[in-house]
Amino acid sequence: MVFVFPALLASLAVLGNASPVAQPAITPAPKAPVAKRATSCTFSGSNGAASASASQTACSTIVLSNVAVPSGVTLDLSKLPDDTSVIFQGTTTWGYKEWAGPLLQIQGTGIKISGASGALLNPDGARWWDGGGGSSGKTKPKFFAAHNLISSSITNLHIQNTPVQAVSINGANGLTITGMTIDSSAGDSQGKNTDGFDIGSSTNVVIDGANVYNQDDCVAINSGTDITFQNGVCSGGHGLSIGSVGGRDNNVVDTVTFYNSEVKNSVNGIRIKGIENDTGTIKGVTYNKITLASISKYGILIEQNYDGGDLDGGTASSGIPITGLTIENISGSGAVSSSGYDVVVTCGSGACTGWTWSNVVVTGGKKYAKCTNVPSGVACS
Repeated sequence: MVFVFPALLASLAVLGNASPVAQPAITPAPKAPVAKRATSCTFSGSNGAASASASQTACSTIVLSNVAVPSGVTLDLSKLPDDTSVIFQGTTTWGYKEWAGPLLQIQGTGIKISGASGALLNPDGARWWDGGGGSSGKTKPKFFAAHNLISSSITNLHIQNTPVQAVSINGANGLTITGMTIDSSAGDSQGKNTDGFDIGSSTNVVIDGANVYNQDDCVAINSGTDITFQNGVCSGGHGLSIGSVGGRDNNVVDTVTFYNSEVKNSVNGIRIKGIENDTGTIKGVTYNKITLASISKYGILIEQNYDGGDLDGGTASSGIPITGLTIENISGSGAVSSSGYDVVVTCGSGACTGWTWSNVVVTGGKKYAKCTNVPSGVACS
C-alpha cells in the first residue's frame, strides 16, 4: 500500500490546474520609413530645369527662380505627385533651337501653378518668327503643354512672345486658369499660328480674366465639354473660335460658354468652323456679352464648309450639326471694316437648328449674299 500525504496531494492539484507557460512575443520586422517630401525646393540658373525635373517627386513646392532652360530642352514637370505647387519667380528663359517642343510641360492631379509678382515666362519667340508659322520656314516649338491636369489651377502666369501656339490644354478635367496674360503682340509683322489657348478632349475647364495679344485664335476649342472663357480680352488674332471641328479622334464640342469678353483689332470676332464633308457635333455653345471692335474680315462667321480657309470650301455639308447655339448681347456697332462682312452663316441642309439669336448688333461691314440654310430669326444677309 502506498501512502500519499495530504500536502503532496494539494501541490499536485495546483500544478494540474496551472496555465501553460506563455510563449515569448514575436516582434515584427520594422517597416521601412516613408520618404517625406521636402516642404519647398528652389531651382535656378542653367541647371534649374534639369534639377527640377529630376527632383520633382521629392518636393511639395517647386520654386523656379530665373531658370534658363537650355536649347532643345523641355522644362518637364510631367511626373508631379498629387497636390504639388509650382511657382515661377523672376524671368524664365529658353535657348534657341529649331524643334517641335514643347518648351514647358506640366501635368498631375491637384497641381497649383502660379506666377509670383513680376514673374515672366519668355521664350523669345522673335528668334523663330519668319512669317511661316507652323507650316513653313523654321521649325518652331510649341510653348506650354498643359496636358492631363486634373483638379488643378494656373494663376497669374505672364507669357511673352511664343514661337507658335502658346497653351495647349488636352486631357484636362477640372482645370481653372485665372489672370493669365499671353502677349505676343511684338509678332504682328512676322508671327503666325500663335494661338492663345488650344483646347481638346477636356472637361470642366474655366479660363477667367485672360488677356491674349497674338496673331491667331485667341481661343480655339476643338473638342471638349463644359468649357468656359470669361472676362477676357483678345487682341490682334482670329477671335473666339469653335474648331475647326472634324478630322480628329474626338470631334465633339458640347456646352461651351464665352462670356463678358472683348475682341478687338482682330480678323474675326466670333467664329465656328465645321470641316466640310466630315463628321462631329457642335452643341450647346453660348456667346453672351461679347464686345467687338476693329474687326477686319468677319464679325460673326459660322461655316460648315471649312477646308483650311474661310469660305473657300464648296457647298456646306451636314455631317457636323450645330445645334442649341445661343448668340446674344453682342455689341459691335461699326465694329467691322467696310471691306469685311458683318455676319456670315453657311449651313448644310437641316444641320443648324435650335438657335437663339438675341440683341446682336454687328455693323460696319458688308452683307454676305451667299448665306445658306440660315435658322429662323438669324440676321445674315
